[in-house]
Amino acid sequence: MSKLLARLRDATRSGVYRASGDADILDSTRESDLDVVALQVEKDIFGELARELGFPEWFGRNWDALEDCLGDLSWRDGEGHVLLFRSWPSGDELGTLIDVLRSSAEYWAGRGRPFFAVFLDPQRALALPDLYREA
Repeated sequence: MSKLLARLRDATRSGVYRASGDADILDSTRESDLDVVALQVEKDIFGELARELGFPEWFGRNWDALEDCLGDLSWRDGEGHVLLFRSWPSGDELGTLIDVLRSSAEYWAGRGRPFFAVFLDPQRALALPDLYREA
């Protein structure tokens, strides 16, 4: 097992991170039991997340409902979740999204299931810790 896969399976390391690309993540998780989803989230944050993550019809399209859905995910397969953000909103919406993702990661870590939100940020513009040390 690669070091990266071991890290992504470690619920105690759950959180919100950045990485320069997704190739290593996708390669290391290809044969794993992790639910890995690549996301494009820009203008319609709630609609795009609901569509990509298959949220139930009761999803209320607001921040509280997003946190509720991310704290359930019973409709998704996998022993843990890795959300790869290829694009994201800006400004206050990005800050709120990161806060919701951190809260969800803490929730899942407390239940022994890994939850990682990884922003693909080759420019290293986001003030987030690196998921792993890249060569």
